[in-house]
Amino acid sequence: MKKIGIFYGSATGTTQNVSMRIAKMLNIADSDVHDVGKTLPSAVGGYDILVLGTSTWGSGELEDDWFDFLDGIEVLDLRGKEIALFGCGDETMSDTFCSAVGILHDRLSGTGAMFIAPYDTIGYDFDESLAKPAEAEAAVGLLLDEVNHPELTPQRLAGWTKLIMDSQTA
Repeated sequence: MKKIGIFYGSATGTTQNVSMRIAKMLNIADSDVHDVGKTLPSAVGGYDILVLGTSTWGSGELEDDWFDFLDGIEVLDLRGKEIALFGCGDETMSDTFCSAVGILHDRLSGTGAMFIAPYDTIGYDFDESLAKPAEAEAAVGLLLDEVNHPELTPQRLAGWTKLIMDSQTA
């Protein structure tokens, strides 16, 4: 069984709350859920699967706590590790919906890690996102809108965490 660690950045508590919901669904101990603002990048070394979560701020930027942590992990050799991405956003920010998830993906693409659990965006209406290139059928991870569509979150979390569980036992 592969060991899973959740790493999140959350300014308002929404992404932290979603991280705890994911942990419960994946039977992950609270000690394996990490706030990136209070965690050293080297902490990723103890895990096989990294579940990384962020909110999107301003005009599509990462949540502030991610900057130093990401600088630290993007230079690591993460070959043999898997990364599952998720993010919270507001679809009314139609040209940057959950773009921070795409930023994480792009910045970590040179680490050698394999990205897992891309997910559809059914139910959301937005124009652009760095997390879902126009030509792609699915986003690079799970995108959530707890502001306008909290009713979609339980089903989306269930489908996405199943993909991670399938990878954990593969």
